[in-house]
Amino acid sequence: MRTTNLYLAGIGSHLPPLELVERAVAEGRYDSAAAKASGMRSVAVSDSTPAPEMAIESARAALAGSRHTADDIGVLFHSYTHHQGPDGWSAVHYILRNTVDRPVPAVEVRQGCLGMIAGVEAAANRLVANPTHDAALVTTGDNFSTPLVDRWRGSGLFLLADAGSAVVVSRRAGFAELLAVGSLSDSSMEILHRAGEDLFPPGITRGRGLNFAERAEKVREQWAAGQAPPIKNFGDRVAEIAERTLKEAGLTLEQVSRVCHVGFGRPALEAMFLVPLGLPADKDTWDYVNTIGHTGAADLFLGLEHLWRTGQVGPGDNVLLIGASTGMEAGAAVVRITVTPAEWEV
Repeated sequence: MRTTNLYLAGIGSHLPPLELVERAVAEGRYDSAAAKASGMRSVAVSDSTPAPEMAIESARAALAGSRHTADDIGVLFHSYTHHQGPDGWSAVHYILRNTVDRPVPAVEVRQGCLGMIAGVEAAANRLVANPTHDAALVTTGDNFSTPLVDRWRGSGLFLLADAGSAVVVSRRAGFAELLAVGSLSDSSMEILHRAGEDLFPPGITRGRGLNFAERAEKVREQWAAGQAPPIKNFGDRVAEIAERTLKEAGLTLEQVSRVCHVGFGRPALEAMFLVPLGLPADKDTWDYVNTIGHTGAADLFLGLEHLWRTGQVGPGDNVLLIGASTGMEAGAAVVRITVTPAEWEV
């Protein structure tokens, strides 16, 4: 979706302390061969900070640097991939109360690891369709330090990390212009994360935790028994959404200065993103994400904030944000940096 006169006016994050991968290996929590193959150096780990509090801290920082006040915010979109608090409770309204505290819609975005991309797209649509407010707040937050998750062995593709992130989308001005945003899906691949597990009663209600590695093994067993999964390369979908979104923005990959991608381990990152995109090493954010891990929906915007605040991108630079989620779905956004942090956050 091509966008015009829309901006990212503020960006903020909550990043907990980093735990070295070598420590997890030494303590027997992570396999040494897997650690070496992944290329990961550390993972952001929060022992007890509630996920909504991470989103709140991120939102307050984004608002403080946005040149907007709470009265300008017309809607809040919050996404997450893991449990936020009491069952049946609304985390998004708790976040609203502790940020802008206004009687505006507070909407939960259930789009998995693409939650922030989906939230930005929803915010863009809202600001175009409803001119009564000039800005929208988009947040995410996840803490995987729960009894039902093993962050080190729960997936063969990534190490789960804890973090929060937030952006203010504005029709006025911002540190980056939003040029295009969108996603596409291939629902034939949803079985890869279901693996034949019963839909009812839901596994979480029976004490089953989040374990993608276990489900991947189940798919392999089903395949060996003659029940073939979808034989597709999801990297093709990643390349497709990147090409489409860049075209909508009027750009090619050669005109992109940097690419913010997911915090997967190196083999999965190469197979699903770097190789399909044909991305040169000097454009990726591997040296950053391999210190953080995969935070769910925050990865791309943590990367963008890091690049902007460290001066690795500046005015005139185009940045591609690209990610994926279960289902399977790939999403992207293209922004153009307009000012430096020193020029904007005064």
